[in-house]
Amino acid sequence: MRAWDKLPTFRGESAVGTWLYRLAVNVVLTRRRSERGERRAVLDDDAALEYQVAREAPIGMRLDLETAMARLPEGARQVFILHDIEGWTHEEIANQLGTVPGTSKSQLSRARAALRSMLDGK
Repeated sequence: MRAWDKLPTFRGESAVGTWLYRLAVNVVLTRRRSERGERRAVLDDDAALEYQVAREAPIGMRLDLETAMARLPEGARQVFILHDIEGWTHEEIANQLGTVPGTSKSQLSRARAALRSMLDGK
């Protein structure tokens, strides 16, 4: 249906398959953005959190993770917390920290590798 509705926008500068592919990608991205906004709205509601059952990790495991996170370099720790714990995107992190998204991605990769190594006891 979307392709039929958008057919007047096809200019013929690319193959029809390419145009259809990009149209599909845009539909998926739009849907993901709207779902992400809905999830945040639900998660930000304190009343909803009261009814959520927390699955807590054993105390020893939490302490190990907290200790390992404290040992990370500052930049890697910030990116790890913002991305993996708070749910920020790399673009949001880059804007907040005054860097570029690529720096955020590499810091996150290093942080995860370091945490894996520390938690595995290597």
